[in-house]
Amino acid sequence: MRFIIVTGMSGAGKSTALKCLEDYGFYCVDNMPPNLLPEIVKLFDSSGSNLQDAAFGIDIRMGVMFDSLFDVISSLRSLGHTVSVIFLDCADDVLEKRYKETRRSHPLAKNERICVGIDKERSLLKSVREKADYILDTSYFLTRQLREKISEIFLEHKEYKNLIINIITFGFKHGIPEDSDLCFDVRFMPNPHYTHLRPFSGLDERVRDFVLNSEGCAEFLERVTKLLDFLIPRYVTEGKNKLVLSVGCTGGKHRSVCLGVEIYEHLQKNGQSVLINHRDIEKDSKY
Repeated sequence: MRFIIVTGMSGAGKSTALKCLEDYGFYCVDNMPPNLLPEIVKLFDSSGSNLQDAAFGIDIRMGVMFDSLFDVISSLRSLGHTVSVIFLDCADDVLEKRYKETRRSHPLAKNERICVGIDKERSLLKSVREKADYILDTSYFLTRQLREKISEIFLEHKEYKNLIINIITFGFKHGIPEDSDLCFDVRFMPNPHYTHLRPFSGLDERVRDFVLNSEGCAEFLERVTKLLDFLIPRYVTEGKNKLVLSVGCTGGKHRSVCLGVEIYEHLQKNGQSVLINHRDIEKDSKY
């Protein structure tokens, strides 16, 4: 049988991931004590079930039983079963925001601040994260994108690199994204804002033609994509799981959007796991 263990930070999307797997035909159980997994497997075998795929949600609420997780996994693998561990991670500030929006308390926070619970959990799960087969950072994921990644890994069996690249296009007048790892300033290019293209965005073909045909654009893209092709394999080797790549112009509506899309398409063609978010494209209707 094939078993998938879904674990990770509370609030990172474990329940959503299990629902996705259930929709794909997996038998799913949430909040499963690790020590019960062998008994569940025996039950499947003895009942003559034709069940081939199962997924179990396991989190820090299991307390000390959580420590036995990888011993149980080793036991199952020794019996010939395929076991994969997917760890769902998320930036601390995003987790805190999610808890505040849902008005839920963190399982380890008790009467303390949410950030205290997050810190405790991250420390306790450090070794689990290091041993996981797949790490998905859901900080920028929509539910649809999480479903797509799970499908790619477990249904389409595409090669998956734990590094997820998040491209953010932005306007400098709205502030640089605080979590940027790499930031490219494209304000040196002619600005469509001062032409008849002002009402349109960088997603419009006319704006794209204007920007991409401007002097220096082709050379800029060539240099940036070569740099990324050099850096990304090295980030993967070093175990980096998330890369935030920001592309900025003045308002975040024209040039940054065009070039962000070009970089996104290049990375996609190279088989990278990449997302794009046009942060400021709608912020200033006058821009």
